[in-house]
Amino acid sequence: MATLRVSYFLLLLSASVFAEGGSIGINYGRIANDLPTPSKVVQLMKSQGLTRVKLYDTDSEVLTELANSGISVTVALPNELLSSTAADQSFADNWVQANISQYYPATKIEAIAVGNEVFVDPNNTTKFLVPAMKNIHASLAKYNLDSAIKVSSPVALTALQTSYPSSAGSFKPELVESVIKPMLDLLRQTGSYFMVNVYPFFAYTANSDEISLDYTLFKQNPGVVDSGNGLRYFSLFEAQLDAVFAALSAVKHDDMKIVVTETGWPSLGDTNEIGASQANAADYNGNLVRRVLTGAGTPLRPQDPLNVFLFALFNENKKSGPTSERNYGLFYPSEQKVYDIPLTKADLGSTQSTPVNGSNSPQVPVTGDMKKTPVGSGQTWCVANKNVGKEKLQAALDYACGEGGADCRPIQSDATCYSPNTLVAHASYAFNSFYQKNARRAGSCHFGGAAYVVTQPPRFGTCNFPTGY
Repeated sequence: MATLRVSYFLLLLSASVFAEGGSIGINYGRIANDLPTPSKVVQLMKSQGLTRVKLYDTDSEVLTELANSGISVTVALPNELLSSTAADQSFADNWVQANISQYYPATKIEAIAVGNEVFVDPNNTTKFLVPAMKNIHASLAKYNLDSAIKVSSPVALTALQTSYPSSAGSFKPELVESVIKPMLDLLRQTGSYFMVNVYPFFAYTANSDEISLDYTLFKQNPGVVDSGNGLRYFSLFEAQLDAVFAALSAVKHDDMKIVVTETGWPSLGDTNEIGASQANAADYNGNLVRRVLTGAGTPLRPQDPLNVFLFALFNENKKSGPTSERNYGLFYPSEQKVYDIPLTKADLGSTQSTPVNGSNSPQVPVTGDMKKTPVGSGQTWCVANKNVGKEKLQAALDYACGEGGADCRPIQSDATCYSPNTLVAHASYAFNSFYQKNARRAGSCHFGGAAYVVTQPPRFGTCNFPTGY
């Protein structure tokens, strides 16, 4: 859809909320055996103000429950069906009839994701992608649905040969002529948009010694100037997205619209998955939502609102791979929040933006370049924020002493720092232990707003807080 102008783009997506300030959707994955029923999930989404959802299939029960809900839906044709769809128009026709036309318009299907991250599919389905997309679009046309339902395919950021600096963004040469250009031509012809999955977490965890956590989490930082275009970036997400725009421009599709079909941050990970934590997940997703709903576009495309699907609605306990793969959810299967973030503009009014160190108290400034640095230039400590309430403080204490790896032995019964036996005192000791063990890095004194940094050594009773490990 590279030749489309903004007015036409808004027209063809009128069923969604692609409007000023951008839009937030959610990915509803179901690789789990403990999730709520689809009817409960729809009610949960409605209660949270979520008006857009992306699925990974066309499950009949899910699509039926979404009918008349007011939620716009992106469905998916799985990778394993690409070859059949590409080879046989009648297969595509039958698939559209069985999975799309019988639900639409009661279920507000706005797009079909044909395949998912096909270029990295180990089954090597890339050659089937564009023919399958063409056949699905032809099938939609037969049912007079082609103007209402768009066809695209989510692409992983690994499709880029170069992503840094952003201005040098380019697609892998082996993909350009074989699939990228034909796909983009189809998107242009059909008035669709480019779907891309963007995960700053992967770049950070692999290069945490080079990339600032604040830069990755949309927090206060000096920014990074792109040597190629002179633009200053204050978040890795925007830099990565502009690398995609640059890659599109390099293949003569520089006015192509983009939808971020997946982005997120895990609340838990393996020991080598640096940065995977509940606090960082809350910062990344919460600050991203604020950025999308209140801001304009990226430095390279400031007039284009950001339209993003967070990954994911739930933690999915049957996903394979590292621990992080099972911990991207905003909600536990119990429907309880993993952490609290705004999801709508209405939420923004009652949720403060996360300060540099996660507190509304005066902050120690963050200085220096994009390399990982301690907070401030002098000694600092981390203490509990009693104003968040006992429940949140207890949950943060449990995390610090559990998965967080803080040394909580001194606050056990009869130990040196057990007295005073108060939640604030014990939480402060645990938070500070975590903070010091993590070299006082920016973001390590947050705990979802339950902690903040101080520049004077805290004291509870006769307990002295450590300054390093």
